[in-house]
Amino acid sequence: MSRPRKRYQLPGTSPGTLRKPEVSRVSKVTVRVMDYSPAAVDERELGAVEECFALRDTSTVTWIDVNGLQDLDLIQRLGNHFRLHPLALEDVLNTGQRPKLEEFDEHCFIVMKELRFDSAVQAEQISMFLGQGWVITLQEAPGDPFGPVRERIRKGKGRIRKLGADYLAYALIDALVDGAFPILEKLGEHLEDLEKDLVGNPNRKLLQEIYGLRRELLYLRRAIWPQREVIHALQREDSHLVQPETRVYLRDCYDHTIQILDLLETYRDLAAGMLDLYLSSVSNRLNEIMKVLTVMSSIFIPLTFLAGVYGMNFNPAASPWSMPELNWAWGYPTVLAVMLGVVGGMLYYFRRKRWL
Repeated sequence: MSRPRKRYQLPGTSPGTLRKPEVSRVSKVTVRVMDYSPAAVDERELGAVEECFALRDTSTVTWIDVNGLQDLDLIQRLGNHFRLHPLALEDVLNTGQRPKLEEFDEHCFIVMKELRFDSAVQAEQISMFLGQGWVITLQEAPGDPFGPVRERIRKGKGRIRKLGADYLAYALIDALVDGAFPILEKLGEHLEDLEKDLVGNPNRKLLQEIYGLRRELLYLRRAIWPQREVIHALQREDSHLVQPETRVYLRDCYDHTIQILDLLETYRDLAAGMLDLYLSSVSNRLNEIMKVLTVMSSIFIPLTFLAGVYGMNFNPAASPWSMPELNWAWGYPTVLAVMLGVVGGMLYYFRRKRWL
Protein backbone atom coordinates (compact mmCIF):
# COMPACT_ATOMS: atom_id res chain seq x y z
CA MET A 1 0.00 0.00 0.00
CA SER A 2 1.35 3.41 -0.95
CA ARG A 3 1.83 6.12 1.66
CA PRO A 4 -1.29 8.34 1.86
CA ARG A 5 -0.94 11.87 0.55
CA LYS A 6 -1.08 14.77 2.98
CA ARG A 7 -4.37 16.53 2.31
CA TYR A 8 -4.38 19.20 5.00
CA GLN A 9 -2.63 22.40 5.97
CA LEU A 10 0.04 22.39 8.66
CA PRO A 11 -1.34 23.35 12.10
CA GLY A 12 -1.22 27.10 12.64
CA THR A 13 -1.18 28.00 8.94
CA SER A 14 -2.91 31.28 8.12
CA PRO A 15 -6.41 30.83 6.61
CA GLY A 16 -6.45 31.15 2.84
CA THR A 17 -2.82 30.02 2.39
CA LEU A 18 -2.32 28.20 -0.89
CA ARG A 19 -0.18 25.09 -0.72
CA LYS A 20 1.04 23.16 -3.73
CA PRO A 21 -0.19 19.54 -3.80
CA GLU A 22 2.33 17.03 -2.51
CA VAL A 23 2.06 14.85 -5.62
CA SER A 24 1.98 16.22 -9.17
CA ARG A 25 -0.89 14.47 -10.97
CA VAL A 26 -0.38 16.04 -14.42
CA SER A 27 2.79 16.87 -16.31
CA LYS A 28 1.54 20.32 -17.32
CA VAL A 29 -1.27 22.55 -16.10
CA THR A 30 -3.69 23.37 -18.93
CA VAL A 31 -6.56 25.83 -19.15
CA ARG A 32 -9.38 25.26 -21.63
CA VAL A 33 -12.20 27.67 -22.33
CA MET A 34 -15.60 27.14 -23.92
CA ASP A 35 -17.49 30.37 -24.48
CA TYR A 36 -20.88 29.83 -26.06
CA SER A 37 -24.25 31.28 -26.88
CA PRO A 38 -27.26 29.77 -28.69
CA ALA A 39 -25.70 30.77 -32.00
CA ALA A 40 -21.97 29.97 -31.66
CA VAL A 41 -19.25 28.23 -29.65
CA ASP A 42 -15.69 29.39 -29.10
CA GLU A 43 -13.47 26.59 -27.75
CA ARG A 44 -9.73 26.86 -27.26
CA GLU A 45 -6.81 26.04 -25.00
CA LEU A 46 -5.20 29.12 -23.46
CA GLY A 47 -1.53 29.94 -23.47
CA ALA A 48 -1.97 32.31 -20.51
CA VAL A 49 -4.82 32.47 -18.00
CA GLU A 50 -5.24 36.22 -18.62
CA GLU A 51 -6.77 35.43 -22.02
CA CYS A 52 -10.04 34.45 -20.35
CA PHE A 53 -10.36 37.55 -18.13
CA ALA A 54 -12.24 39.51 -20.78
CA LEU A 55 -14.98 36.85 -20.80
CA ARG A 56 -16.09 37.48 -17.24
CA ASP A 57 -18.76 40.12 -17.89
CA THR A 58 -20.21 39.14 -21.27
CA SER A 59 -23.64 37.99 -22.39
CA THR A 60 -22.32 34.54 -23.27
CA VAL A 61 -21.76 31.58 -20.96
CA THR A 62 -18.09 30.91 -20.19
CA TRP A 63 -16.66 27.62 -18.94
CA ILE A 64 -13.05 27.70 -17.77
CA ASP A 65 -11.57 24.28 -17.06
CA VAL A 66 -8.20 24.06 -15.26
CA ASN A 67 -6.54 20.64 -15.38
CA GLY A 68 -3.78 20.40 -12.74
CA LEU A 69 -3.24 22.19 -9.43
CA GLN A 70 0.55 22.66 -9.40
CA ASP A 71 0.63 26.26 -10.71
CA LEU A 72 -0.23 28.31 -7.62
CA ASP A 73 0.39 31.59 -9.39
CA LEU A 74 -2.09 30.73 -12.13
CA ILE A 75 -4.76 29.76 -9.61
CA GLN A 76 -4.11 32.88 -7.56
CA ARG A 77 -4.41 35.18 -10.61
CA LEU A 78 -7.59 33.42 -11.70
CA GLY A 79 -9.01 33.78 -8.20
CA ASN A 80 -8.12 37.45 -7.96
CA HIS A 81 -9.79 38.36 -11.26
CA PHE A 82 -13.01 36.42 -10.60
CA ARG A 83 -12.96 37.47 -6.93
CA LEU A 84 -12.99 33.89 -5.66
CA HIS A 85 -12.91 33.58 -1.89
CA PRO A 86 -9.43 32.75 -0.47
CA LEU A 87 -10.83 30.00 1.76
CA ALA A 88 -12.46 28.37 -1.26
CA LEU A 89 -9.16 28.47 -3.17
CA GLU A 90 -7.46 26.86 -0.18
CA ASP A 91 -10.02 24.04 -0.27
CA VAL A 92 -9.37 23.57 -3.99
CA LEU A 93 -5.74 22.69 -3.25
CA ASN A 94 -6.45 20.63 -0.12
CA THR A 95 -8.00 17.79 -2.09
CA GLY A 96 -9.34 15.76 0.80
CA GLN A 97 -12.50 17.83 1.04
CA ARG A 98 -15.90 16.34 1.66
CA PRO A 99 -18.41 17.16 -1.12
CA LYS A 100 -20.04 20.43 -0.13
CA LEU A 101 -21.65 23.68 -1.26
CA GLU A 102 -20.61 27.11 0.02
CA GLU A 103 -22.37 30.28 -1.10
CA PHE A 104 -20.62 33.66 -1.22
CA ASP A 105 -21.84 37.07 -2.36
CA GLU A 106 -20.98 36.71 -6.05
CA HIS A 107 -20.44 33.00 -6.55
CA CYS A 108 -21.01 29.48 -5.25
CA PHE A 109 -18.22 27.03 -4.45
CA ILE A 110 -19.02 23.36 -5.06
CA VAL A 111 -16.86 20.34 -4.26
CA MET A 112 -17.74 17.04 -5.98
CA LYS A 113 -16.06 13.68 -6.47
CA GLU A 114 -15.18 12.06 -9.78
CA LEU A 115 -15.50 8.28 -9.33
CA ARG A 116 -13.43 5.85 -11.39
CA PHE A 117 -12.92 2.10 -11.29
CA ASP A 118 -9.65 0.51 -12.43
CA SER A 119 -8.66 -2.37 -10.19
CA ALA A 120 -10.37 -0.54 -7.31
CA VAL A 121 -12.69 2.41 -6.78
CA GLN A 122 -10.91 5.76 -6.87
CA ALA A 123 -12.27 9.23 -6.19
CA GLU A 124 -10.73 12.53 -7.30
CA GLN A 125 -11.84 15.97 -6.19
CA ILE A 126 -13.53 18.27 -8.69
CA SER A 127 -13.81 21.88 -7.53
CA MET A 128 -16.36 24.13 -9.20
CA PHE A 129 -17.17 27.83 -9.01
CA LEU A 130 -20.51 29.09 -10.30
CA GLY A 131 -20.93 32.80 -11.00
CA GLN A 132 -23.22 35.00 -13.05
CA GLY A 133 -22.57 33.80 -16.59
CA TRP A 134 -19.46 31.70 -15.88
CA VAL A 135 -18.35 28.38 -14.44
CA ILE A 136 -14.81 27.47 -13.39
CA THR A 137 -13.80 23.84 -12.82
CA LEU A 138 -10.48 22.69 -11.38
CA GLN A 139 -9.37 19.07 -11.72
CA GLU A 140 -6.43 17.48 -9.93
CA ALA A 141 -5.97 14.37 -12.10
CA PRO A 142 -5.63 13.66 -15.83
CA GLY A 143 -8.68 12.51 -17.74
CA ASP A 144 -11.85 14.36 -18.61
CA PRO A 145 -15.14 13.23 -17.03
CA PHE A 146 -16.94 16.05 -18.86
CA GLY A 147 -16.44 14.81 -22.42
CA PRO A 148 -20.17 14.20 -23.07
CA VAL A 149 -21.00 17.71 -21.81
CA ARG A 150 -18.43 19.24 -24.16
CA GLU A 151 -19.91 17.30 -27.05
CA ARG A 152 -23.41 18.55 -26.25
CA ILE A 153 -22.15 22.13 -26.23
CA ARG A 154 -20.33 21.71 -29.56
CA LYS A 155 -23.35 20.19 -31.28
CA GLY A 156 -25.96 22.30 -29.51
CA LYS A 157 -27.87 19.25 -28.29
CA GLY A 158 -30.68 19.78 -25.83
CA ARG A 159 -31.06 22.99 -23.83
CA ILE A 160 -27.47 23.50 -22.71
CA ARG A 161 -26.70 26.38 -25.09
CA LYS A 162 -30.10 28.01 -24.57
CA LEU A 163 -29.86 28.27 -20.78
CA GLY A 164 -27.35 29.93 -18.48
CA ALA A 165 -24.31 29.03 -16.43
CA ASP A 166 -26.45 27.41 -13.72
CA TYR A 167 -27.63 24.81 -16.26
CA LEU A 168 -24.01 24.18 -17.27
CA ALA A 169 -23.16 23.59 -13.60
CA TYR A 170 -26.09 21.17 -13.38
CA ALA A 171 -24.86 19.31 -16.48
CA LEU A 172 -21.35 18.95 -15.01
CA ILE A 173 -22.70 17.75 -11.65
CA ASP A 174 -25.04 15.32 -13.39
CA ALA A 175 -22.11 13.86 -15.38
CA LEU A 176 -20.19 13.26 -12.15
CA VAL A 177 -23.19 11.66 -10.41
CA ASP A 178 -24.04 9.38 -13.32
CA GLY A 179 -20.43 8.18 -13.42
CA ALA A 180 -21.26 6.01 -10.39
CA PHE A 181 -23.74 3.81 -12.30
CA PRO A 182 -21.12 1.89 -14.40
CA ILE A 183 -19.07 1.33 -11.24
CA LEU A 184 -22.09 -0.08 -9.41
CA GLU A 185 -22.80 -2.33 -12.39
CA LYS A 186 -19.29 -3.80 -12.19
CA LEU A 187 -19.54 -4.27 -8.45
CA GLY A 188 -22.94 -5.93 -8.87
CA GLU A 189 -21.49 -8.42 -11.37
CA HIS A 190 -18.63 -9.11 -8.96
CA LEU A 191 -21.19 -9.77 -6.22
CA GLU A 192 -23.00 -12.32 -8.39
CA ASP A 193 -19.76 -14.14 -9.23
CA LEU A 194 -18.74 -14.22 -5.57
CA GLU A 195 -22.12 -15.61 -4.57
CA LYS A 196 -21.85 -18.47 -7.08
CA ASP A 197 -18.33 -19.33 -5.94
CA LEU A 198 -19.33 -19.09 -2.30
CA VAL A 199 -22.10 -21.66 -2.65
CA GLY A 200 -19.84 -24.07 -4.53
CA ASN A 201 -16.53 -23.77 -2.71
CA PRO A 202 -16.14 -21.35 0.22
CA ASN A 203 -12.47 -20.59 0.94
CA ARG A 204 -10.23 -17.92 2.47
CA LYS A 205 -9.64 -16.18 -0.84
CA LEU A 206 -13.37 -15.57 -1.23
CA LEU A 207 -13.52 -14.22 2.32
CA GLN A 208 -10.80 -11.67 1.48
CA GLU A 209 -12.67 -10.64 -1.69
CA ILE A 210 -15.88 -10.14 0.31
CA TYR A 211 -14.12 -7.91 2.81
CA GLY A 212 -12.49 -5.99 -0.07
CA LEU A 213 -15.87 -5.50 -1.74
CA ARG A 214 -17.39 -4.21 1.47
CA ARG A 215 -14.59 -1.65 1.74
CA GLU A 216 -15.21 -0.51 -1.85
CA LEU A 217 -18.92 -0.07 -1.15
CA LEU A 218 -18.22 1.88 2.03
CA TYR A 219 -15.78 4.12 0.14
CA LEU A 220 -18.42 4.77 -2.52
CA ARG A 221 -21.03 5.60 0.09
CA ARG A 222 -18.75 8.10 1.80
CA ALA A 223 -18.20 9.84 -1.55
CA ILE A 224 -21.83 9.85 -2.75
CA TRP A 225 -23.81 10.51 0.43
CA PRO A 226 -22.66 14.15 0.89
CA GLN A 227 -23.15 14.83 -2.83
CA ARG A 228 -26.84 14.29 -2.26
CA GLU A 229 -26.77 17.13 0.27
CA VAL A 230 -24.97 19.39 -2.24
CA ILE A 231 -27.59 18.84 -4.93
CA HIS A 232 -30.41 19.29 -2.43
CA ALA A 233 -28.91 22.61 -1.28
CA LEU A 234 -28.71 23.86 -4.89
CA GLN A 235 -32.47 23.37 -5.23
CA ARG A 236 -33.27 25.88 -2.51
CA GLU A 237 -35.35 28.85 -3.49
CA ASP A 238 -32.93 31.37 -1.93
CA SER A 239 -30.03 30.42 -4.24
CA HIS A 240 -29.84 33.55 -6.43
CA LEU A 241 -27.50 31.93 -9.01
CA VAL A 242 -29.83 29.01 -9.84
CA GLN A 243 -32.86 29.76 -11.98
CA PRO A 244 -36.25 28.06 -11.33
CA GLU A 245 -36.14 26.13 -14.63
CA THR A 246 -32.78 24.62 -13.64
CA ARG A 247 -34.09 23.41 -10.28
CA VAL A 248 -36.34 20.96 -12.13
CA TYR A 249 -33.27 19.29 -13.62
CA LEU A 250 -31.48 19.36 -10.29
CA ARG A 251 -34.40 17.40 -8.82
CA ASP A 252 -33.81 14.73 -11.46
CA CYS A 253 -30.11 14.68 -10.55
CA TYR A 254 -31.11 14.36 -6.89
CA ASP A 255 -33.25 11.34 -7.81
CA HIS A 256 -30.19 9.76 -9.43
CA THR A 257 -28.22 10.10 -6.20
CA ILE A 258 -31.09 8.46 -4.31
CA GLN A 259 -31.07 5.55 -6.78
CA ILE A 260 -27.33 5.17 -6.39
CA LEU A 261 -27.56 5.19 -2.60
CA ASP A 262 -30.39 2.63 -2.71
CA LEU A 263 -28.24 0.36 -4.87
CA LEU A 264 -25.31 0.85 -2.53
CA GLU A 265 -27.39 -0.12 0.50
CA THR A 266 -28.70 -3.19 -1.35
CA TYR A 267 -25.18 -4.26 -2.31
CA ARG A 268 -23.93 -3.70 1.24
CA ASP A 269 -26.73 -5.90 2.58
CA LEU A 270 -25.87 -8.56 0.00
CA ALA A 271 -22.18 -8.41 0.96
CA ALA A 272 -23.08 -8.74 4.65
CA GLY A 273 -25.36 -11.66 3.79
CA MET A 274 -22.55 -13.29 1.81
CA LEU A 275 -20.27 -13.00 4.83
CA ASP A 276 -22.92 -14.76 6.95
CA LEU A 277 -23.30 -17.37 4.19
CA TYR A 278 -19.53 -17.97 4.19
CA LEU A 279 -19.47 -18.45 7.96
CA SER A 280 -22.49 -20.77 7.78
CA SER A 281 -20.93 -22.80 4.94
CA VAL A 282 -17.65 -23.19 6.82
CA SER A 283 -19.55 -24.17 9.98
CA ASN A 284 -21.63 -26.72 8.05
CA ARG A 285 -18.51 -28.23 6.48
CA LEU A 286 -16.93 -28.50 9.90
CA ASN A 287 -20.07 -30.16 11.26
CA GLU A 288 -20.06 -32.68 8.41
CA ILE A 289 -16.42 -33.50 9.04
CA MET A 290 -17.01 -33.86 12.77
CA LYS A 291 -20.01 -36.11 12.11
CA VAL A 292 -17.95 -38.45 9.93
CA LEU A 293 -15.13 -38.56 12.47
CA THR A 294 -17.60 -39.20 15.30
CA VAL A 295 -19.21 -42.09 13.40
CA MET A 296 -15.81 -43.62 12.70
CA SER A 297 -14.82 -43.27 16.34
CA SER A 298 -18.11 -44.82 17.47
CA ILE A 299 -17.57 -47.79 15.15
CA PHE A 300 -14.02 -48.44 16.32
CA ILE A 301 -14.77 -48.21 20.06
CA PRO A 302 -16.32 -51.76 20.32
CA LEU A 303 -13.75 -53.11 17.87
CA THR A 304 -10.98 -51.70 20.02
CA PHE A 305 -12.57 -53.32 23.07
CA LEU A 306 -12.73 -56.75 21.42
CA ALA A 307 -9.19 -56.48 20.10
CA GLY A 308 -7.98 -55.38 23.54
CA VAL A 309 -9.61 -58.32 25.29
CA TYR A 310 -8.14 -60.86 22.90
CA GLY A 311 -4.80 -59.13 23.02
CA MET A 312 -4.38 -59.92 26.75
CA ASN A 313 -1.98 -62.70 27.84
CA PHE A 314 -4.03 -65.77 28.87
CA ASN A 315 -2.89 -69.36 29.60
CA PRO A 316 -5.67 -71.83 28.77
CA ALA A 317 -3.67 -74.68 30.36
CA ALA A 318 -3.76 -73.02 33.77
CA SER A 319 -7.54 -72.72 33.98
CA PRO A 320 -10.57 -73.64 31.86
CA TRP A 321 -11.70 -69.99 32.21
CA SER A 322 -8.49 -68.57 30.76
CA MET A 323 -10.03 -67.91 27.35
CA PRO A 324 -10.43 -71.41 25.91
CA GLU A 325 -11.14 -69.86 22.51
CA LEU A 326 -7.39 -69.38 22.09
CA ASN A 327 -7.06 -73.09 21.36
CA TRP A 328 -10.19 -73.29 19.21
CA ALA A 329 -9.55 -73.83 15.51
CA TRP A 330 -12.32 -71.36 14.48
CA GLY A 331 -11.57 -68.75 17.17
CA TYR A 332 -9.88 -66.16 14.91
CA PRO A 333 -12.51 -66.25 12.10
CA THR A 334 -15.26 -66.11 14.71
CA VAL A 335 -13.82 -62.95 16.31
CA LEU A 336 -13.48 -61.29 12.89
CA ALA A 337 -17.07 -62.23 12.07
CA VAL A 338 -18.26 -60.76 15.38
CA MET A 339 -16.36 -57.54 14.60
CA LEU A 340 -17.90 -57.29 11.14
CA GLY A 341 -21.33 -57.92 12.64
CA VAL A 342 -20.82 -55.13 15.15
CA VAL A 343 -19.79 -52.73 12.36
CA GLY A 344 -22.75 -53.68 10.19
CA GLY A 345 -25.19 -53.42 13.08
CA MET A 346 -23.95 -49.95 14.05
CA LEU A 347 -24.08 -48.69 10.46
CA TYR A 348 -27.62 -50.00 10.14
CA TYR A 349 -28.60 -48.29 13.40
CA PHE A 350 -27.00 -44.97 12.35
CA ARG A 351 -28.82 -45.02 9.02
CA ARG A 352 -32.14 -45.79 10.70
CA LYS A 353 -31.58 -42.76 12.92
CA ARG A 354 -30.63 -40.72 9.81
CA TRP A 355 -27.26 -39.85 11.27
CA LEU A 356 -25.66 -40.90 7.98
